[in-house]
Amino acid sequence: MQPAPAEAPDYKAAEAFVWHVAPDRLASVSEVNRVDLTLLQGIDRARDTLLDNTRHFAKGLPANNALLWGARGMGKSSLVKAVHAAVVAEGHALKIVEVQREDLPSIGRLLTLLRAADERFLLFCDDLSFSHDDQHYKSLKAVLDGGIEGRPANVVFYATSNRRHLMPRDMIENERSSAINPSEAVEEKVSLSDRFGLWLGFHPCSQDDYLAMIRGYCAAHGLEIDDETLRAEAIEWQATRGARSGRVAWQFFTDLAARRGVRL
Repeated sequence: MQPAPAEAPDYKAAEAFVWHVAPDRLASVSEVNRVDLTLLQGIDRARDTLLDNTRHFAKGLPANNALLWGARGMGKSSLVKAVHAAVVAEGHALKIVEVQREDLPSIGRLLTLLRAADERFLLFCDDLSFSHDDQHYKSLKAVLDGGIEGRPANVVFYATSNRRHLMPRDMIENERSSAINPSEAVEEKVSLSDRFGLWLGFHPCSQDDYLAMIRGYCAAHGLEIDDETLRAEAIEWQATRGARSGRVAWQFFTDLAARRGVRL
C-alpha cells in the first residue's frame, strides 16, 4: 500500500534539481533562473562569506549551514544561486536542490536518497518562516543538527528568510507573556535558527548602492544612458515605489530596457 522509495535520477544530467512529493522525485532543471555574481551590489561581506563556505563544502572540507535573513528584495535567494554557479564554474561538481517549505516533512526521505550518492548537494529553501501552529520546523532540525544519522556529509543546507528567528516577533512575545515559563515557551522554536552556523544579514541599501546596481545592469546588457538621466529616472522610480532595494533596481532596469528597445 505504501509507494515505493524514490529512485535516484541521473545527477550528471543537470546541475539543479527540485524536490517534489506525492510521489517523491527529484526533477532536473535545465536552466536555473539566476544572475551573475558580479551584478550583486552592496552585499560584499555576505557574498564573500557564503562563497568561501560553499567553496569549502564543494572541496570536501567542513562547512556550515547558512541562514540568509533580512530586508526583502536585497538578493538573498539570488546570492545562493549565483554562488552555486560561481563554484560550479570553478570546476566543482556541486548540485543544488530546491525544497519547498511545505515539503519539509518529507526531507528525511530526501536525505536518504542523497546520502547514497557520490555527488555533493546544496539544499536550498527560499522564504523559510513558520507560523504559530506550524510544526514543519521539527522536520528541519534533523537536517541541521540532530537525529542519530545526522546531516549527510555530502549535504549542506541554505535558507533565506525575512525573519532572523524564522517566526514573527509578535508570536515570540505572545508566547513569552502567556507561558508559565517564558524562556522555555519559545526555546524550542527559536533554537532552530541557532542551528545555522552562518547568519548573514541583509539590510536596506543606500542610494549609491541602488544606483550602482542599475549601472551594473546597464553595463551587462549594453544599455547606454547618461548618468544624469539615469539618476533622475531611477530616483523617481524608487520614490513612487516607496522602497529601495535590489529588486526595485531590477524592476526599474526592466522598464528602462523596454523603453530603450533593449532585449534582456
